[in-house]
This record gives sequence, structure tokens and C-alpha cells, in this order.
Amino acid sequence: MSSIDTFKSSVMNHGGLARQNRFNIIFTPPKFSLINKNPTNLLGNLASGSLSLRNLINDPRDISLLCKSTTLPGRQISTLEAVAHKETHKIPYAYTDLDVTCSFLITQDYYIKTIFDNWAETIFDTETYTVGYKKDFVTDVRIQQINTKNIPIYGVVLRNAFPTSLGDISLDNSAENSIQEFSVTFAYDKWEQENALESTIGALRSLKKLI
Repeated sequence: MSSIDTFKSSVMNHGGLARQNRFNIIFTPPKFSLINKNPTNLLGNLASGSLSLRNLINDPRDISLLCKSTTLPGRQISTLEAVAHKETHKIPYAYTDLDVTCSFLITQDYYIKTIFDNWAETIFDTETYTVGYKKDFVTDVRIQQINTKNIPIYGVVLRNAFPTSLGDISLDNSAENSIQEFSVTFAYDKWEQENALESTIGALRSLKKLI
């Protein structure tokens, strides 16, 4: 049986254990989703004389800061059972990438909720009952596991992702000190693994689009 020192040495040889709370999620929603249509905020900025273009367009870089939790997606391989020589074998024939659910903290201007409400409207217009063009409402979502020095150690990118489920929000008189949260489930075409370098370069490219 291995000793605790052997275990510790083995872990340290691999850089230590990964921390569950060390992650980034980086994506830019469709441009229409980022338009700030909150009249309270706009009137407040106008009255204070601080109204600018930045008040009209929400900054997608805040999304990562407000993401409380997410998941690195799983993959289910579908199989058929085949019998040969009186033995049953599983034969793979397809795979399914599992949806990704994120939980976001809600600020008092409902910034993150508004972004996803606008995004959902570009997917399916609830007034006209029309569906948008896929190319107009999808985006790549990059999820990174990072170390204690904020360096990506593993990453995935969800290709052509879009929200399929916007969670409800509970209101409760007895929850005086509770913070509001909001969950979103993403569907996507497929996920691709990225190494540390690929994930870093991909993140930089995403951030460059925001400048």
C-alpha cells in the first residue's frame, strides 16, 4: 500500500491538485443582446451627466466575473449490443455531448438577466413566433480550468453555443440576506478540448474582439 508521502509526491509531480473554484468562462453574446435597454440606468446616467456609449452597450467581460459555477461538458458514447460466439459486445456508433449549465449572480441592474433575455429573443421571437437564423444567435463559449496563478491548465470550447433554458428566479420575503442567482443551460454543436496554450490564445482572441 502506498504511503501518504508517496501520494503527496505523486500529486506534486503533476503540479498539485486542481481547485474546483479556479475557472474562467469567456464568450461574447450576439451584439443585439448587449444593448442596454434598461430605462432606469440610462436616465440615471443622463441625469448625472455620465451617459456615454459604454452605458448603451453592456460589457461582456463582466459575464466571467458574475459566473458562480459552470461545468466542463461530458460526452456520452452510444453503443449497440452485438452477439458473436455467444458473447455480447458493445459497439460504439455515435456520441452525444451533454448540455452545459451555468449559474450567474444577479446585480441590482439585472445586467446578466437582461443579456440572456435579449439573446433568447434573437433565437425565438415570442411576438411573431419566428425563429432567427442560427448564424445570428450562436457564439463560441470557452471554459477554462485555471491554476492558482490564473494560468489555464485545461480548456474546452463549445462551438456554436446558444442558451436553451433560462432558469426561473425565486423571490422570498424570508430570504433577507440571500443573493439572487440565475441559471442558464447551453446547447452547442460539439465541444473541443484545448491545451493550455490553445486555450490562452483563444481567450486572447475573444478579448481582442471586445476592444
